[in-house]
Amino acid sequence: FQLYGYCYQDSNDIPDTLTTITELGSPLEMIQLLQTSWEDRFRICLSLVRLLHYLAHSPLGSVTLLDFRPRQFVIVDGELKVTDLDDASIEESSCTSNSDCFMEFPARNFTLPCSVEGRCQSMNEKRNLYNAYRFFFTYLLPHSAPTSLRPLLDKIVNATGNRNKHGNAKYFHFYPSPSVNSEFTQKCVKSANAKYRRVPEAFIPDENYRCWPSYHHKGCLLSVFDVSEAIEICDSYSQCKAFVLTNQTTWTGRQLVFFKMASNHIMPDPDKITYVKVTD
Repeated sequence: FQLYGYCYQDSNDIPDTLTTITELGSPLEMIQLLQTSWEDRFRICLSLVRLLHYLAHSPLGSVTLLDFRPRQFVIVDGELKVTDLDDASIEESSCTSNSDCFMEFPARNFTLPCSVEGRCQSMNEKRNLYNAYRFFFTYLLPHSAPTSLRPLLDKIVNATGNRNKHGNAKYFHFYPSPSVNSEFTQKCVKSANAKYRRVPEAFIPDENYRCWPSYHHKGCLLSVFDVSEAIEICDSYSQCKAFVLTNQTTWTGRQLVFFKMASNHIMPDPDKITYVKVTD
C-alpha cells in the first residue's frame, strides 16, 4: 500500500499513536468482483501473488496476516492491496515437536514440521497462502475462465489449497506482465457454420444486447484474441448477427469487441471494423 505520510503522537491523552496517510482504494466486494470479467479478476489474483511473495520475503522476515479476509483489502487501479496491518505478525510459532505446529482452518487442518531451531517451518507463509486460496483463488480464478486455461488454473488452485508455496508463483509466472501471452491467448478455433462479411471502417451504433460478463453495462462488449475467437463467441449467442472490432484493448492486450443483434444501420468509423453474419 502506498504511504504518503505519517505522524507519530505521544501524549498523556493518546500515547504511542501512529497516524498514516495512504492512497485511496475501493472496498473489496466479492459479489461485485464475481460480476466483473475474468481478466480483471485474474489481475487481482496476480497482485495478490505479488503480495504473498513480498510478505514471505519482507525486510522484517516472513510476515503473516492473522486477519486475512477480504475486508482487510482494497482495490486501487485494478490491483489488490492490503490496507489493515494491525494484525500483521513476524513471529514464527515456537515448537518442541511437529504436533505443536498444528494449523486449523474451518475446512481443513495441517501439521507442519518443527525445525531444529524450535520453530514451525514456514508457518507464516503457509497460513497466508492457504487463506489466499480459501478467500480469493477458489472463487476468482475458475469462475468463467477461458476454456484453454482451466487445466492450468486447476493446478494453481490445487497447489495453493495444498499449501504448496511454489504452486501459485510457479504457475502465475507464465503471465508476468500485461503483454499478450501465447498460453493465455491461445486460439480456440472451431469451424464456423456461418460466414461473415468484413466491412472495414464501419460501426453499428445500436442493436445492442446484454451478455455476461461484459465491459459495457448496456451492451455486449467482450475481449478476444482474434477474429476467429470473435466468430466463435458470436456463434455461441443466438441473438448475435454481427460484431465490431474496436481499437481498444484490455490490460492483457486482448482486443475489445462489440457484439450486435442486427446490422441494419451501419455508420462510417475509421477506427473500427464490422463483421456481419451472412445468412443463406
